[in-house]
Amino acid sequence: MFGIIRPCRHRLSEGLATSWTAHLCGLCLALRDDHGQLARVATNYDGLIISVLVEAQSQRSGDWRRTAGPCPLRGMRTAPVAKGEGARLAAAVSLVLASAKVRDHIADRDGLLGRRPVAAAARRVAGSWDRRGASVGAGIGFDTAVLVDAVDRQTGIEALAGPGTPLLAVTEPAETATAAAFEHTAVLAGRPGNRAPLAEAGRLFGRLAHLLDAVQDLTADQRSGAWNPLTATGTSLAEARRLCDDAVHGVRLALREVEFTDARLAHVLLVHELPRSVDRAFGTLGHRCATPPVEGSHPPPGGPYGPYGPPREYPYGGPRHGNPYQNPHGDPYQNPYAPGGPGGGFPPPEPPRRRDWFTGCAIWTGLCCTCQLCCRDPYHDPWTGQPRQGWCRGDCDCDCCDACECCECSCECCQCVECCSGCN
Repeated sequence: MFGIIRPCRHRLSEGLATSWTAHLCGLCLALRDDHGQLARVATNYDGLIISVLVEAQSQRSGDWRRTAGPCPLRGMRTAPVAKGEGARLAAAVSLVLASAKVRDHIADRDGLLGRRPVAAAARRVAGSWDRRGASVGAGIGFDTAVLVDAVDRQTGIEALAGPGTPLLAVTEPAETATAAAFEHTAVLAGRPGNRAPLAEAGRLFGRLAHLLDAVQDLTADQRSGAWNPLTATGTSLAEARRLCDDAVHGVRLALREVEFTDARLAHVLLVHELPRSVDRAFGTLGHRCATPPVEGSHPPPGGPYGPYGPPREYPYGGPRHGNPYQNPHGDPYQNPYAPGGPGGGFPPPEPPRRRDWFTGCAIWTGLCCTCQLCCRDPYHDPWTGQPRQGWCRGDCDCDCCDACECCECSCECCQCVECCSGCN
């Protein structure tokens, strides 16, 4: 899956994580139901924001969710998933933009798409996705022609771009397409007053998506000689970062003008996760204190750890600090669990739980055939039972203590248990 907003589960409370998964699965199933199994490859993290925005503006209703069957991404468990016009709009937009991405790869002759038979087949699939997306979009009052037009204009703009061309001229088609999608969420939710601020938020989000994609692909594009907007226009990374930071700030300001029914998930994704996406793309992601220092305050004595200094690596003794109860000779009658003793340390180690070779191989085969080795987070090792991270799920970019950055914005979500429960 692709997308710039990839929230780590550690930064979402249990309720928000469940809601986020419901929208992601709802997008995937809407693609399957409206466009066929192959269309599910267009599932992306950014597309679900459309579904989130529709629900965030709508009055609560009992038919927002339906129960979906087992899926490898959920560890073969059932779950409530989003349904309705929001999920269908997200699916139509994702499908049309995915078809544009396919055609872009064909034009760049990337990988297998550089071969004519494969490119011809991919071109037919992309055309089918355009038609299906337009059909579903028309059913919910959204004209996907604005997306197709933006994609077509993108090719011509890139062909004319050169040194000195404003970078924002290159990102304009993506901004227009995303603004239209964001704006239509207000139409589906029956909130006409939200159309203008959501269009502005969508325009800036589209700019961010385009710029961050360019930054992430810059090294590979320079190596392969592929077209990149930063290289073509002669824009520095510093200028690109400035534009990204301005866009993040603009999205935050635009969302303040939107009237929401329940803005918690939308706020977390578009206000707190967008800056992390920028940091991730530019390689500046690191631990940031959630609470800024008070102006005029002085650091506590002893530095950030207080008057007692940093915590010791072995607070209960060990090779660096000693242990008055440690048994250096391994005498089992003094402390059987002391380091060096027969117990091997304190607390007593849990005995390993291992399956035999045949049973482990059988379970491994089952995990592999159901894609759990790749997609489940976590799955349990077939032989030891220890939790393991799925091969495609290595996108955690935070320490667990970095769960919430609510204090960095001027909202009141620090008083919202649902948003900040990860800090506790």
